Amino acid sequence: MASDSSSSTLSTRWNSSINQLNSVVASSRLGKRFKLAERRSTFTTELRAGTATFLTMAYILAVNASILTDSGGPCSVSDCVPLCSISDTTPLSNCSSLGGHIITPDVTCKFPPINPGYTACLGKTKKDLIVATVASSLIGSFIMGAFANLPLALAPGMGTNAYFAYTVVGFHGSGNVPYKTALAAVFIEGLIFLFISAIGFRAKLAKLVPKPVRISSSVGIGLFLAFIGLQNNQGIGLVGYSSSTLVTLGACPRSSLASLAPVVTAANGTVTLLPGGTVSGAIFCLNNRMESPTFWLGIVGFVIIAYCLVKNIKGAMIYGIVFVTVVSWFRNTSVTAFPDTETGNETYRYFKKVVDVHRIESTAGALSFSGIGKGHFWEALVTFLYVDILDTTGTLYSMARFAGFTDEKGDFEGQYFAFMSDATAIVVGSLLGTSPVTTFIESATGIREGGRTGITALTVSGYFFLAFFFTPLLASIPAWAVGPPLILVGVLMMRSVVEISWDDMREAIPAFITLLVMPLTYSIAYGLIGGIGTYIVLHLWDWGEKYLGGYFGKGVQRNKEIVRGANGANGANVASLEDGSAVELVASHDGNVV
Repeated sequence: MASDSSSSTLSTRWNSSINQLNSVVASSRLGKRFKLAERRSTFTTELRAGTATFLTMAYILAVNASILTDSGGPCSVSDCVPLCSISDTTPLSNCSSLGGHIITPDVTCKFPPINPGYTACLGKTKKDLIVATVASSLIGSFIMGAFANLPLALAPGMGTNAYFAYTVVGFHGSGNVPYKTALAAVFIEGLIFLFISAIGFRAKLAKLVPKPVRISSSVGIGLFLAFIGLQNNQGIGLVGYSSSTLVTLGACPRSSLASLAPVVTAANGTVTLLPGGTVSGAIFCLNNRMESPTFWLGIVGFVIIAYCLVKNIKGAMIYGIVFVTVVSWFRNTSVTAFPDTETGNETYRYFKKVVDVHRIESTAGALSFSGIGKGHFWEALVTFLYVDILDTTGTLYSMARFAGFTDEKGDFEGQYFAFMSDATAIVVGSLLGTSPVTTFIESATGIREGGRTGITALTVSGYFFLAFFFTPLLASIPAWAVGPPLILVGVLMMRSVVEISWDDMREAIPAFITLLVMPLTYSIAYGLIGGIGTYIVLHLWDWGEKYLGGYFGKGVQRNKEIVRGANGANGANVASLEDGSAVELVASHDGNVV
């Protein structure tokens, strides 16, 4: 009894201290600046929301760096070292005497088996890109919080980084645009994006998006988040690849996963690797479905978060992420984030540093405008621009709707600086060496935790600042710890689906296309394009009748009300139009009114 009484007293004192802190901050200049009371939030709620958002999006530190490193970054053939044909470790001075010959590096040194010199360059590039990701995310989130006063965090976007690495630059530089030139394309695109945001044109472009598409975009983003959380590379691994149905049930152990490569079959039946094709990650489940230990650990995290949400326990997302992550940090277990492989051992050595300050050496200021006159350069620039206009703007409006900030016109407080923040971050990110920065859809996690002001974004920015020093820890959050909160945030974002007019097919079909295409094409932009295109096609007939019908006499008949008036001096009837004007109606010999 004494123990229970003591615990109750401590709890009461703790709650009292928290309430007192929140009250002091709310009445301070800081609280008034960020409108804590006006938006019905508290200082500690904002801190908790920022923590939840950061933990949910912390995977970007490792994932973005890994994806962009696949492009080869600034590494080139010049980084490759001469080797002896007998062995990579044989000294070149002894190569001829041992019966071998020296291999002079050429373009093939960048591809398997990768030259040791090129591999070393990639290792440095990855660390550079982690820091570049941290810096661009920190700056973007800070501007969003300090000036727009919105609980939205920014970081290099998933999807655009893959387009940058695998389509524009290509695996290890095998694409049409070199890495440094691609950064120049992102830089110019960012300046254009910043300009149209500054003059307010971006907001006008956003308002052209039809209402059903705007509403369904938040639902589509929720499905997109859930789909990410269900996959192998960024989630719990329940969804796997199928050669016949594209997706199927997965969740098999690491040992049962296989990589895939695009192949082409010649006329004689010979199967060869497609020129320029790249090998995928381990996405194909060979056997032992539903037997992945990390999947079941992720399910435990899912249950923890779901139960906390049901009971309305604050910090639900944090508890699930931290539990799964800590369990995964133990080595020599079936759920370890550091398996006994070359990559796993290297990751573990980096993790053990705990604190590591890395200075960008090669990616900062690596822009090159030498290819600005080529078509591929402008193709990449235009693609980056329209994806950012649709993707980032759509995400901003969806998050604002989810937080309840939008009015009946779709506007929200702070939208000007919100538009400026991600545009500025894109320019800064390109100067540091990373792909376009965008408002992160994982911001919905913090909004769900109660984040309603810019303090949430500033908290995220603060965590990114700490990430400069604790990158080894944050980069070690496994995908199966991030998957559960992404899935459950998808659940929360489904609420907007009730606002769609499902009885009106002209509204329902574009909305459905929008929310369906987003997850299935892995692109918010493609979903918006599909929804807008469908909306236009389905309304063409109505618009034609409305604006062109008058030319054929049909519009006039709909817009005037014929009133049989008293006969005038000439015996004519009178008709009044909607604008109040009157016209004379004369009866012809056959009785028709003309």
